[in-house]
Amino acid sequence: MASEIICLGIESTAHTFGIGIASSENGVLVDVKSVYKPPFGAGIHPREAAQHHCEEAPSVLNQALKEFSRKIDSVDAVAFSMGPGLGPALRTGATVARALATWLNKPLVPVHHAIAHIELASLLTGAKDPLVILVSGGHTTITAYADRRWRVFGETEDITLGNLLDVFARESSLPSPGGPAVESLAKKGGKFIDLPYVVKGNDVSFSGLLTAAKKKLQMNCDLKDLCHSLQEVAFSMVAETSERALAFTEKKEVLLVGGVAANERLQQMISEIACEHNASFYVVPKRYSGDCGAQIAWTALLVYRSGIEIKVEKSYVKPKWRLDQVAIPWRDE
Repeated sequence: MASEIICLGIESTAHTFGIGIASSENGVLVDVKSVYKPPFGAGIHPREAAQHHCEEAPSVLNQALKEFSRKIDSVDAVAFSMGPGLGPALRTGATVARALATWLNKPLVPVHHAIAHIELASLLTGAKDPLVILVSGGHTTITAYADRRWRVFGETEDITLGNLLDVFARESSLPSPGGPAVESLAKKGGKFIDLPYVVKGNDVSFSGLLTAAKKKLQMNCDLKDLCHSLQEVAFSMVAETSERALAFTEKKEVLLVGGVAANERLQQMISEIACEHNASFYVVPKRYSGDCGAQIAWTALLVYRSGIEIKVEKSYVKPKWRLDQVAIPWRDE
């Protein structure tokens, strides 16, 4: 095996079809993606997202290989997001990966999407052993590494933080993606509107908060104040449970990852709890906070160097794959 290992990774868990190429010596080399945008006022339909991925895959792959500027057979392995995610979308990415791996006669590597968020953020920020707060449209999880697994110290019991913001934005006739639109209005609001704050043990629940916010919207509450209040309550719930996990694990680093990690108010809250516990605060760069092929490609390097690959005939996707079900042989204790 050559000293430099190169992996091509395909991301297709939800709205993004992305292809990344990463090197064991030089990190992320290529990151190209196309994002499915649902009709105004609608959410992501799995079959329509999969259709988008089918249509965009050739152009995304061509652009990635153009930017790679090396021969495609210099790739040592082909990886795909095996889960979790939307079934039809996952299967589209997996099909492309299987075809490439078979054509190139290269190993096929399965990657867990959430763990890929963490590993790419760790590479880019330099965080070594953090408490991780993963918040996106598909995830709301507080996790830390211990004994060859990412252990969950808190999570959502229903919808995710990203889903909360997206659905509320749609109800408010705000543009997609909903998170940035809500954040923009929240910065202009100042009056706090009372909304339910639901923490159960060290888990959070956002469905009641969403219902209450929608009712306030129907009562013609000022949208700027409502966005401000929604963020304050939701983010405070995440901050409380994160601080409790930080106190329990005694980690000296806190890493904020996922699409919602780009929110400045959430960054402020999490950085404050890290400071109070004498922990260093890291946040994934905004460019890589959302789903991308780079996260799959980089994590595939770690997985592949650990001797993990999968046969094409056994490469079924796992739409409900939990990150604490995945063995992590590449991290030191």
